[in-house]
Amino acid sequence: MVEVMLAPPAAASGRAGRAGNGQSRPRRLSEVEGEAEERLFLPIGEFSRVLGGGIVPGSIVLVGGDPGIGKSTLMLQMAVEMAALGSVLYVSGEESTRQIKGRAQRLARGAEKTNANPGSSLPENLFLVTETNLNAILEHVTAIHPTLLIVDSIQTVYLPEMESTAGSVSQVRECSTRLREVAKSSDMAVFVIGHVTKEGTIAGPRVLEHIVDTVLYLEGDRFQSYRLLRSVKNRYGATSEVGVFEMGEHGMIEVPNPSEAFLAERMINAPGSAIAVTMEGTRPLLVEVQGLTSRTNFGNPRRTPNGIDFNRLLLTVAVLSRRMGLDLSEQDVFVNVVGGLRIDEPAADLAIAAAITSSMRDIPIRADTVLIGEVGLSGELRLVSQMHTRLREAAQLGFKTAVIPRRIRRGEAWPEGIQVVEARSLREALSHALLPDEPGRGEAGRGEAGRKTGREVPR
Repeated sequence: MVEVMLAPPAAASGRAGRAGNGQSRPRRLSEVEGEAEERLFLPIGEFSRVLGGGIVPGSIVLVGGDPGIGKSTLMLQMAVEMAALGSVLYVSGEESTRQIKGRAQRLARGAEKTNANPGSSLPENLFLVTETNLNAILEHVTAIHPTLLIVDSIQTVYLPEMESTAGSVSQVRECSTRLREVAKSSDMAVFVIGHVTKEGTIAGPRVLEHIVDTVLYLEGDRFQSYRLLRSVKNRYGATSEVGVFEMGEHGMIEVPNPSEAFLAERMINAPGSAIAVTMEGTRPLLVEVQGLTSRTNFGNPRRTPNGIDFNRLLLTVAVLSRRMGLDLSEQDVFVNVVGGLRIDEPAADLAIAAAITSSMRDIPIRADTVLIGEVGLSGELRLVSQMHTRLREAAQLGFKTAVIPRRIRRGEAWPEGIQVVEARSLREALSHALLPDEPGRGEAGRGEAGRKTGREVPR
């Protein structure tokens, strides 16, 4: 049970007065000016692309992520960059100004290594304040008139006229509403950082995501260097857009070609390794999918996914067992997506199935081949969206062959520079993707299932 306090009388009367002042009137849609909104230039290219091309004045953006993932680092880095173009107010309710300045010195492009005075490289228009009272924060906004306001975090801000504690449902909702009203009335862009619960959602009421204009999630493994900034809601741009960063000594470093970074440490001709082409928003990404099968030591074999959905792995294993004849009943199956990336779309089904089959039979997949397609329960392959975009990205990275589902209707020709092999079924696709079984491979070519049953695993 959560106590929800209604708006205070003063705020309620103010809203009632605004509602009855008669200034609003319906207008014909044809009379409304449809000019594109002006955006503030953001020097961080990956961040700007996720936002839709820059910061929209008067917008409010919510940034969430796991603790320690780098939310405050990214926001402070953006504040340092934007302070060169206009005044920025950074409000922190969790850290002191001394702590923030220490991090800003590391983020200011390594200024502490080139200048005798570390503070000389910091911008003059970046203002810091440690405050949790929203009324005091709004007074600082009135005095400074910043172009950009950053609140870290929304769960620490409170309104004194409300009896509930900071971080409660009513406080988070009311503070976010006040910040939205200030942003819309003053054309000031507002970025708020939100904590994430154990379930991976923004802490506080779900209505918080409806109040803001844009919701961004910073994802990644804390023990890996890559971070993904994902847009799940954007009123001024495309949703599901992704920006890739690498956590470095001086903050977040942009990764302009993430596919090349994800494939940098790949072992060529290693069994159990397949290349999938997934779409993250409008950007195609080539990622390595690794599969490993091992004789189980328990009564029930384990199915362990890392970077893919658990139920999707179960479906793929069932199709391989039933339609391909692979005996996985006594095999532990592990699937890993390299780089900490998580794949949610079914276009990686073919690569997952190929990686598992390759490990089971100990036969490598062709090193210059990518696999794209959804696998059905009957073992058939189904086309996925934006196939031409995926193939062009694979060709640019030097891949020579792509195994994809067979299309029913002939349309636009496939991109040049890559040989497209169309397959109707999973069995046909794997026959094109796997290297021929070498005579010297012996029992390893049949895999553990072949040694157990004494028969060749179907190719």
